[in-house]
Amino acid sequence: MDPKQFESLIQHFKNKISLSEAEEQLIISKLRSKRYLKGQYIIQEEDVYKYQTFIVKGKVKTFYMAEDGNEHVIAFGLDNWWVGDLCSFTTQTPAMFNTVCLEETQVTQISYEAMEFLYNEIPQLEKYFRLILEKAYGNTTKRIVRNHAMSARDRYVLFTEEYPEIVNQVPQYMVASYLGITKEFLSSIKKQL
Repeated sequence: MDPKQFESLIQHFKNKISLSEAEEQLIISKLRSKRYLKGQYIIQEEDVYKYQTFIVKGKVKTFYMAEDGNEHVIAFGLDNWWVGDLCSFTTQTPAMFNTVCLEETQVTQISYEAMEFLYNEIPQLEKYFRLILEKAYGNTTKRIVRNHAMSARDRYVLFTEEYPEIVNQVPQYMVASYLGITKEFLSSIKKQL
């Protein structure tokens, strides 16, 4: 196992917490690297999400399928983002969401068992994940409020300002799904702008 393949995740940790060389090596010993092809699922609903997944390079979407067959995009994931179904991972119960690769994607993964072990051995990791979860929770709360309080046009404008890299890298029908509007309505908004 080449430790260099885990550099981006180790650096991501070190941006928020301090790690000794021994702690870095212990973390690396518990990681796995995996490559997914475009269209390949990292997790599918009803499967138990066994690995916390960090994107090294690539692009994914997390979504659920409604009973009517419509796909609803919940999140996107790009380089240096965590992705997947966190509820399934933390409870080790069947996933509600699917995460699929939009292009060839290289990830680093930590199993549930390894994560629990590392929390005990390196308490700073709990701090790191607490900070990540606090940010994610805040973003989710903002998204809920925006969906209730803002027009679709304003949500789209804000989305383009906050995530220009996503707007330019994913098909517009996926952006529309994420915003909770049709692709035709998104097209109309873009013409107005």
